[in-house]
Amino acid sequence: MNQIKIKYGLDERPPLHKTLIFGLQWLAVTIAAVVIIGKVVAGLHFDEPARQLLYMQKLFFIMGLSLFLQLIWGHKLPLITGPASVLLIGILAGAGRDINAIYTTIAIGGALQAVLSATGLFAKITKLFTSRVVATILILIALTITPTILNLIVTAKTPEISLLNLLFALCFFAAMITADRVLPGIWKATMLVWAIIFGAFAYMIVGSPEIWLGQGEVGIISNFFKDFTIKPVFDPGLLISFFVCFIALAINDLGSIQSIGRLINPPGMEKRTKNGITITGISNILAGFFGVIGSVNFSMSAGIIADNGNASRFTMIPTSAALILTAFFPGIVIIAWNVPSVVVGVLLLYIMCAQMAAGLMVAFSQKGFSFQDGLVIGIPAMISILVSYLPLGVKDALPSVLVPVIGNGFVMGVVAVMILEHIAYKPSNIKQ
Repeated sequence: MNQIKIKYGLDERPPLHKTLIFGLQWLAVTIAAVVIIGKVVAGLHFDEPARQLLYMQKLFFIMGLSLFLQLIWGHKLPLITGPASVLLIGILAGAGRDINAIYTTIAIGGALQAVLSATGLFAKITKLFTSRVVATILILIALTITPTILNLIVTAKTPEISLLNLLFALCFFAAMITADRVLPGIWKATMLVWAIIFGAFAYMIVGSPEIWLGQGEVGIISNFFKDFTIKPVFDPGLLISFFVCFIALAINDLGSIQSIGRLINPPGMEKRTKNGITITGISNILAGFFGVIGSVNFSMSAGIIADNGNASRFTMIPTSAALILTAFFPGIVIIAWNVPSVVVGVLLLYIMCAQMAAGLMVAFSQKGFSFQDGLVIGIPAMISILVSYLPLGVKDALPSVLVPVIGNGFVMGVVAVMILEHIAYKPSNIKQ
């Protein structure tokens, strides 16, 4: 039985002033997600602030467009759309490779996901993803991003600044945990937004200033439709690596759509799920074409709906429009770009802790969690950690085509859990 009081149903249209207020709430949370992942990826690709800013502009445009497509033709649910952290893993594994190859692969992965979902083949593949496999995948995403989080927090020109950043990060992280425990309702649901604001101001006071790109260095309005497409470059190693990432992305998408479905109980969930995953695939084709990280549906919408009682998908239309318009106003995007890296690192750490918690919830949701269950999840996790922290010299010794696969802790972890789940520890293979 649904315990949440819904004021505005899925297909209801609240009064204009309330629609705009609700849209602003959705926008604040969505921008937080775009800032956190977008700043990390832009920094991986480019050293020049202007090119990072252009990347962020394109990312805002794609996320706004993806959200609109989902609301009108996809799952048609009040679900936040944002950059996919699992694709960040694939991009990290492809560090040093042709950026065109990375985004060509994302476009191919999106096309594959769209085809599998539209034809119904994805539903058959999901049978391989048992609760132990899903739990492990969620945990692996968190573990394999830890090197990036560490680099965001402690990498600095001097050891003294690195130590200062680490101390700031620990205090900031503790403050976020405390806030998560004590904040009520909408304040808790939008905590990432306030964390970005207060974290940035706090670091400006106590930290070491980073490069600051000012409004005077760019125009008021910027048309980013210049050299915005990628050149098709095919890389077999990246294709294998991102194939695994896209399977995980689809599983994540499935979980997010179903979680909101259970919350508001809309009709036709099977069709909504199929359409939602298909549109996510199409959105990733567009992301690859534009040369930015692809999108996924976020399950964090549930907390906001539970607080304000608004389940109307139409209140997200202003959100998608604002994201698209923001892409053409670099002065607004600059605010996002100027968030200090150490703040982004702590926010990413907090999100990955939630990701880890979700994985553990799935793992312990099954009755009688056993030592064998622990091995099926724990062994891939350990393999993932070891591979993620391999010295660069070891990765350089691998054949180039295998680096995105064997040098990718997430991919190796997924391969390990599939072998353990369906071969080594398959119930029929275990002697009683």
